[in-house]
Amino acid sequence: MTMTSQTANPANIALAQTEYDNQKKSPGVAYALWFFLGVVGGHRFYAGDTGYALGLLFTLGGLGVWALIDVAFIGRRIREINQQTQQQIFTKYGVNTHASN
Repeated sequence: MTMTSQTANPANIALAQTEYDNQKKSPGVAYALWFFLGVVGGHRFYAGDTGYALGLLFTLGGLGVWALIDVAFIGRRIREINQQTQQQIFTKYGVNTHASN
C-alpha cells in the first residue's frame, strides 16, 4: 500500500506512520498465540475479536476442531485489522491512503 497526500504535510505523514507502526498487529505473534493458546482463543483475544475468542474459550476451540480450522483465517484477519487501523490513524492526521497496483 502506498500513501499519497493532498493536504498533509510530511510531519503529519511521519506522525501517522509512527502511530500506525506502534499499533499494528503482528501476524507472527498471532500465529504463535494460536499455536500455544489457540484452543482457548489467545489469537482472537490478541486480534480484538473478544466474542469469537470467548466462543473458543468456552468450547475449548470447538473441542479443537474450530481452533484448527481457525489457523487458516489468522493472516487475513490480522491484515484486515491492520488496514482498518491504518485508515483510522491516517484519517486522523489528514493523510489519504490509496492502494496502487
